[in-house]
Amino acid sequence: MPNYQIVSSGRHADKRWLRHSDYRFASQYAVIPMALAELPKAAMTLPIALIEQDDSFVPAAVMGLEPDSNLFVAADGRWRHGYIPAGLRGHPFRLANTEQGQQVLCIDEDCGLISDGPEGEAFFDAHNQPMPAIREILSFLEQTAKSGQAAKHACTALKQHGIVSPWPITISTSEGDRNVTGLFQIDEAALNGLEAGALEELMRAGALLVAYCQLLSMQHISRLGELAKARAAEGADASAKISTDFTNATGTFNFGNLT
Repeated sequence: MPNYQIVSSGRHADKRWLRHSDYRFASQYAVIPMALAELPKAAMTLPIALIEQDDSFVPAAVMGLEPDSNLFVAADGRWRHGYIPAGLRGHPFRLANTEQGQQVLCIDEDCGLISDGPEGEAFFDAHNQPMPAIREILSFLEQTAKSGQAAKHACTALKQHGIVSPWPITISTSEGDRNVTGLFQIDEAALNGLEAGALEELMRAGALLVAYCQLLSMQHISRLGELAKARAAEGADASAKISTDFTNATGTFNFGNLT
């Protein structure tokens, strides 16, 4: 279990942190909620669904066929294909809310990426002020959280207009067909049947962006079957018979831009 603690000069002034070098920490995430701003880029390579959260919906990247399995993470921790969700790029940091409603930066102290030096990067400078990288991470996480709330607001509008429906999925794998349940999609026919006023309301809420990105991304759902077959090949042969299409050139440590 993660052990998140608030980043503070009293606790971390004499410590250093290392950037993650692989994605094994995300190997059990079958779905990853997404922020509104990242949907256009994510929709180009990842299947996106709507998932239920707090009596509403949020957009989420679909990463696996089992509740605790991320097919986009290879056995050696490589990210196999496509866009890396913003929710993973801030690891091992995250935001948390205090009892006073303030957002504070936290770090998982059991992540194995905190050291007593000399390797890694300092949390604070000689004046106990956050180092530029820490400020950059905080800004990135704040942007992601704000955009995540915008995505949730957009999905609330979609639900209110009745254009969200279950998305039953059957994926072909090397072990046969697999059924995936619990995901939702945009009802394209219902969307096309909305009147102009409703469409304008959805546009103002950012909901049309969610709708069209989700519909566009559905073409990538077969990728899960391909990744499942690649994982089976990895198990049979550690040298991996994996296509170069499963490599990824996205900057792992780019905290500065949400997308």
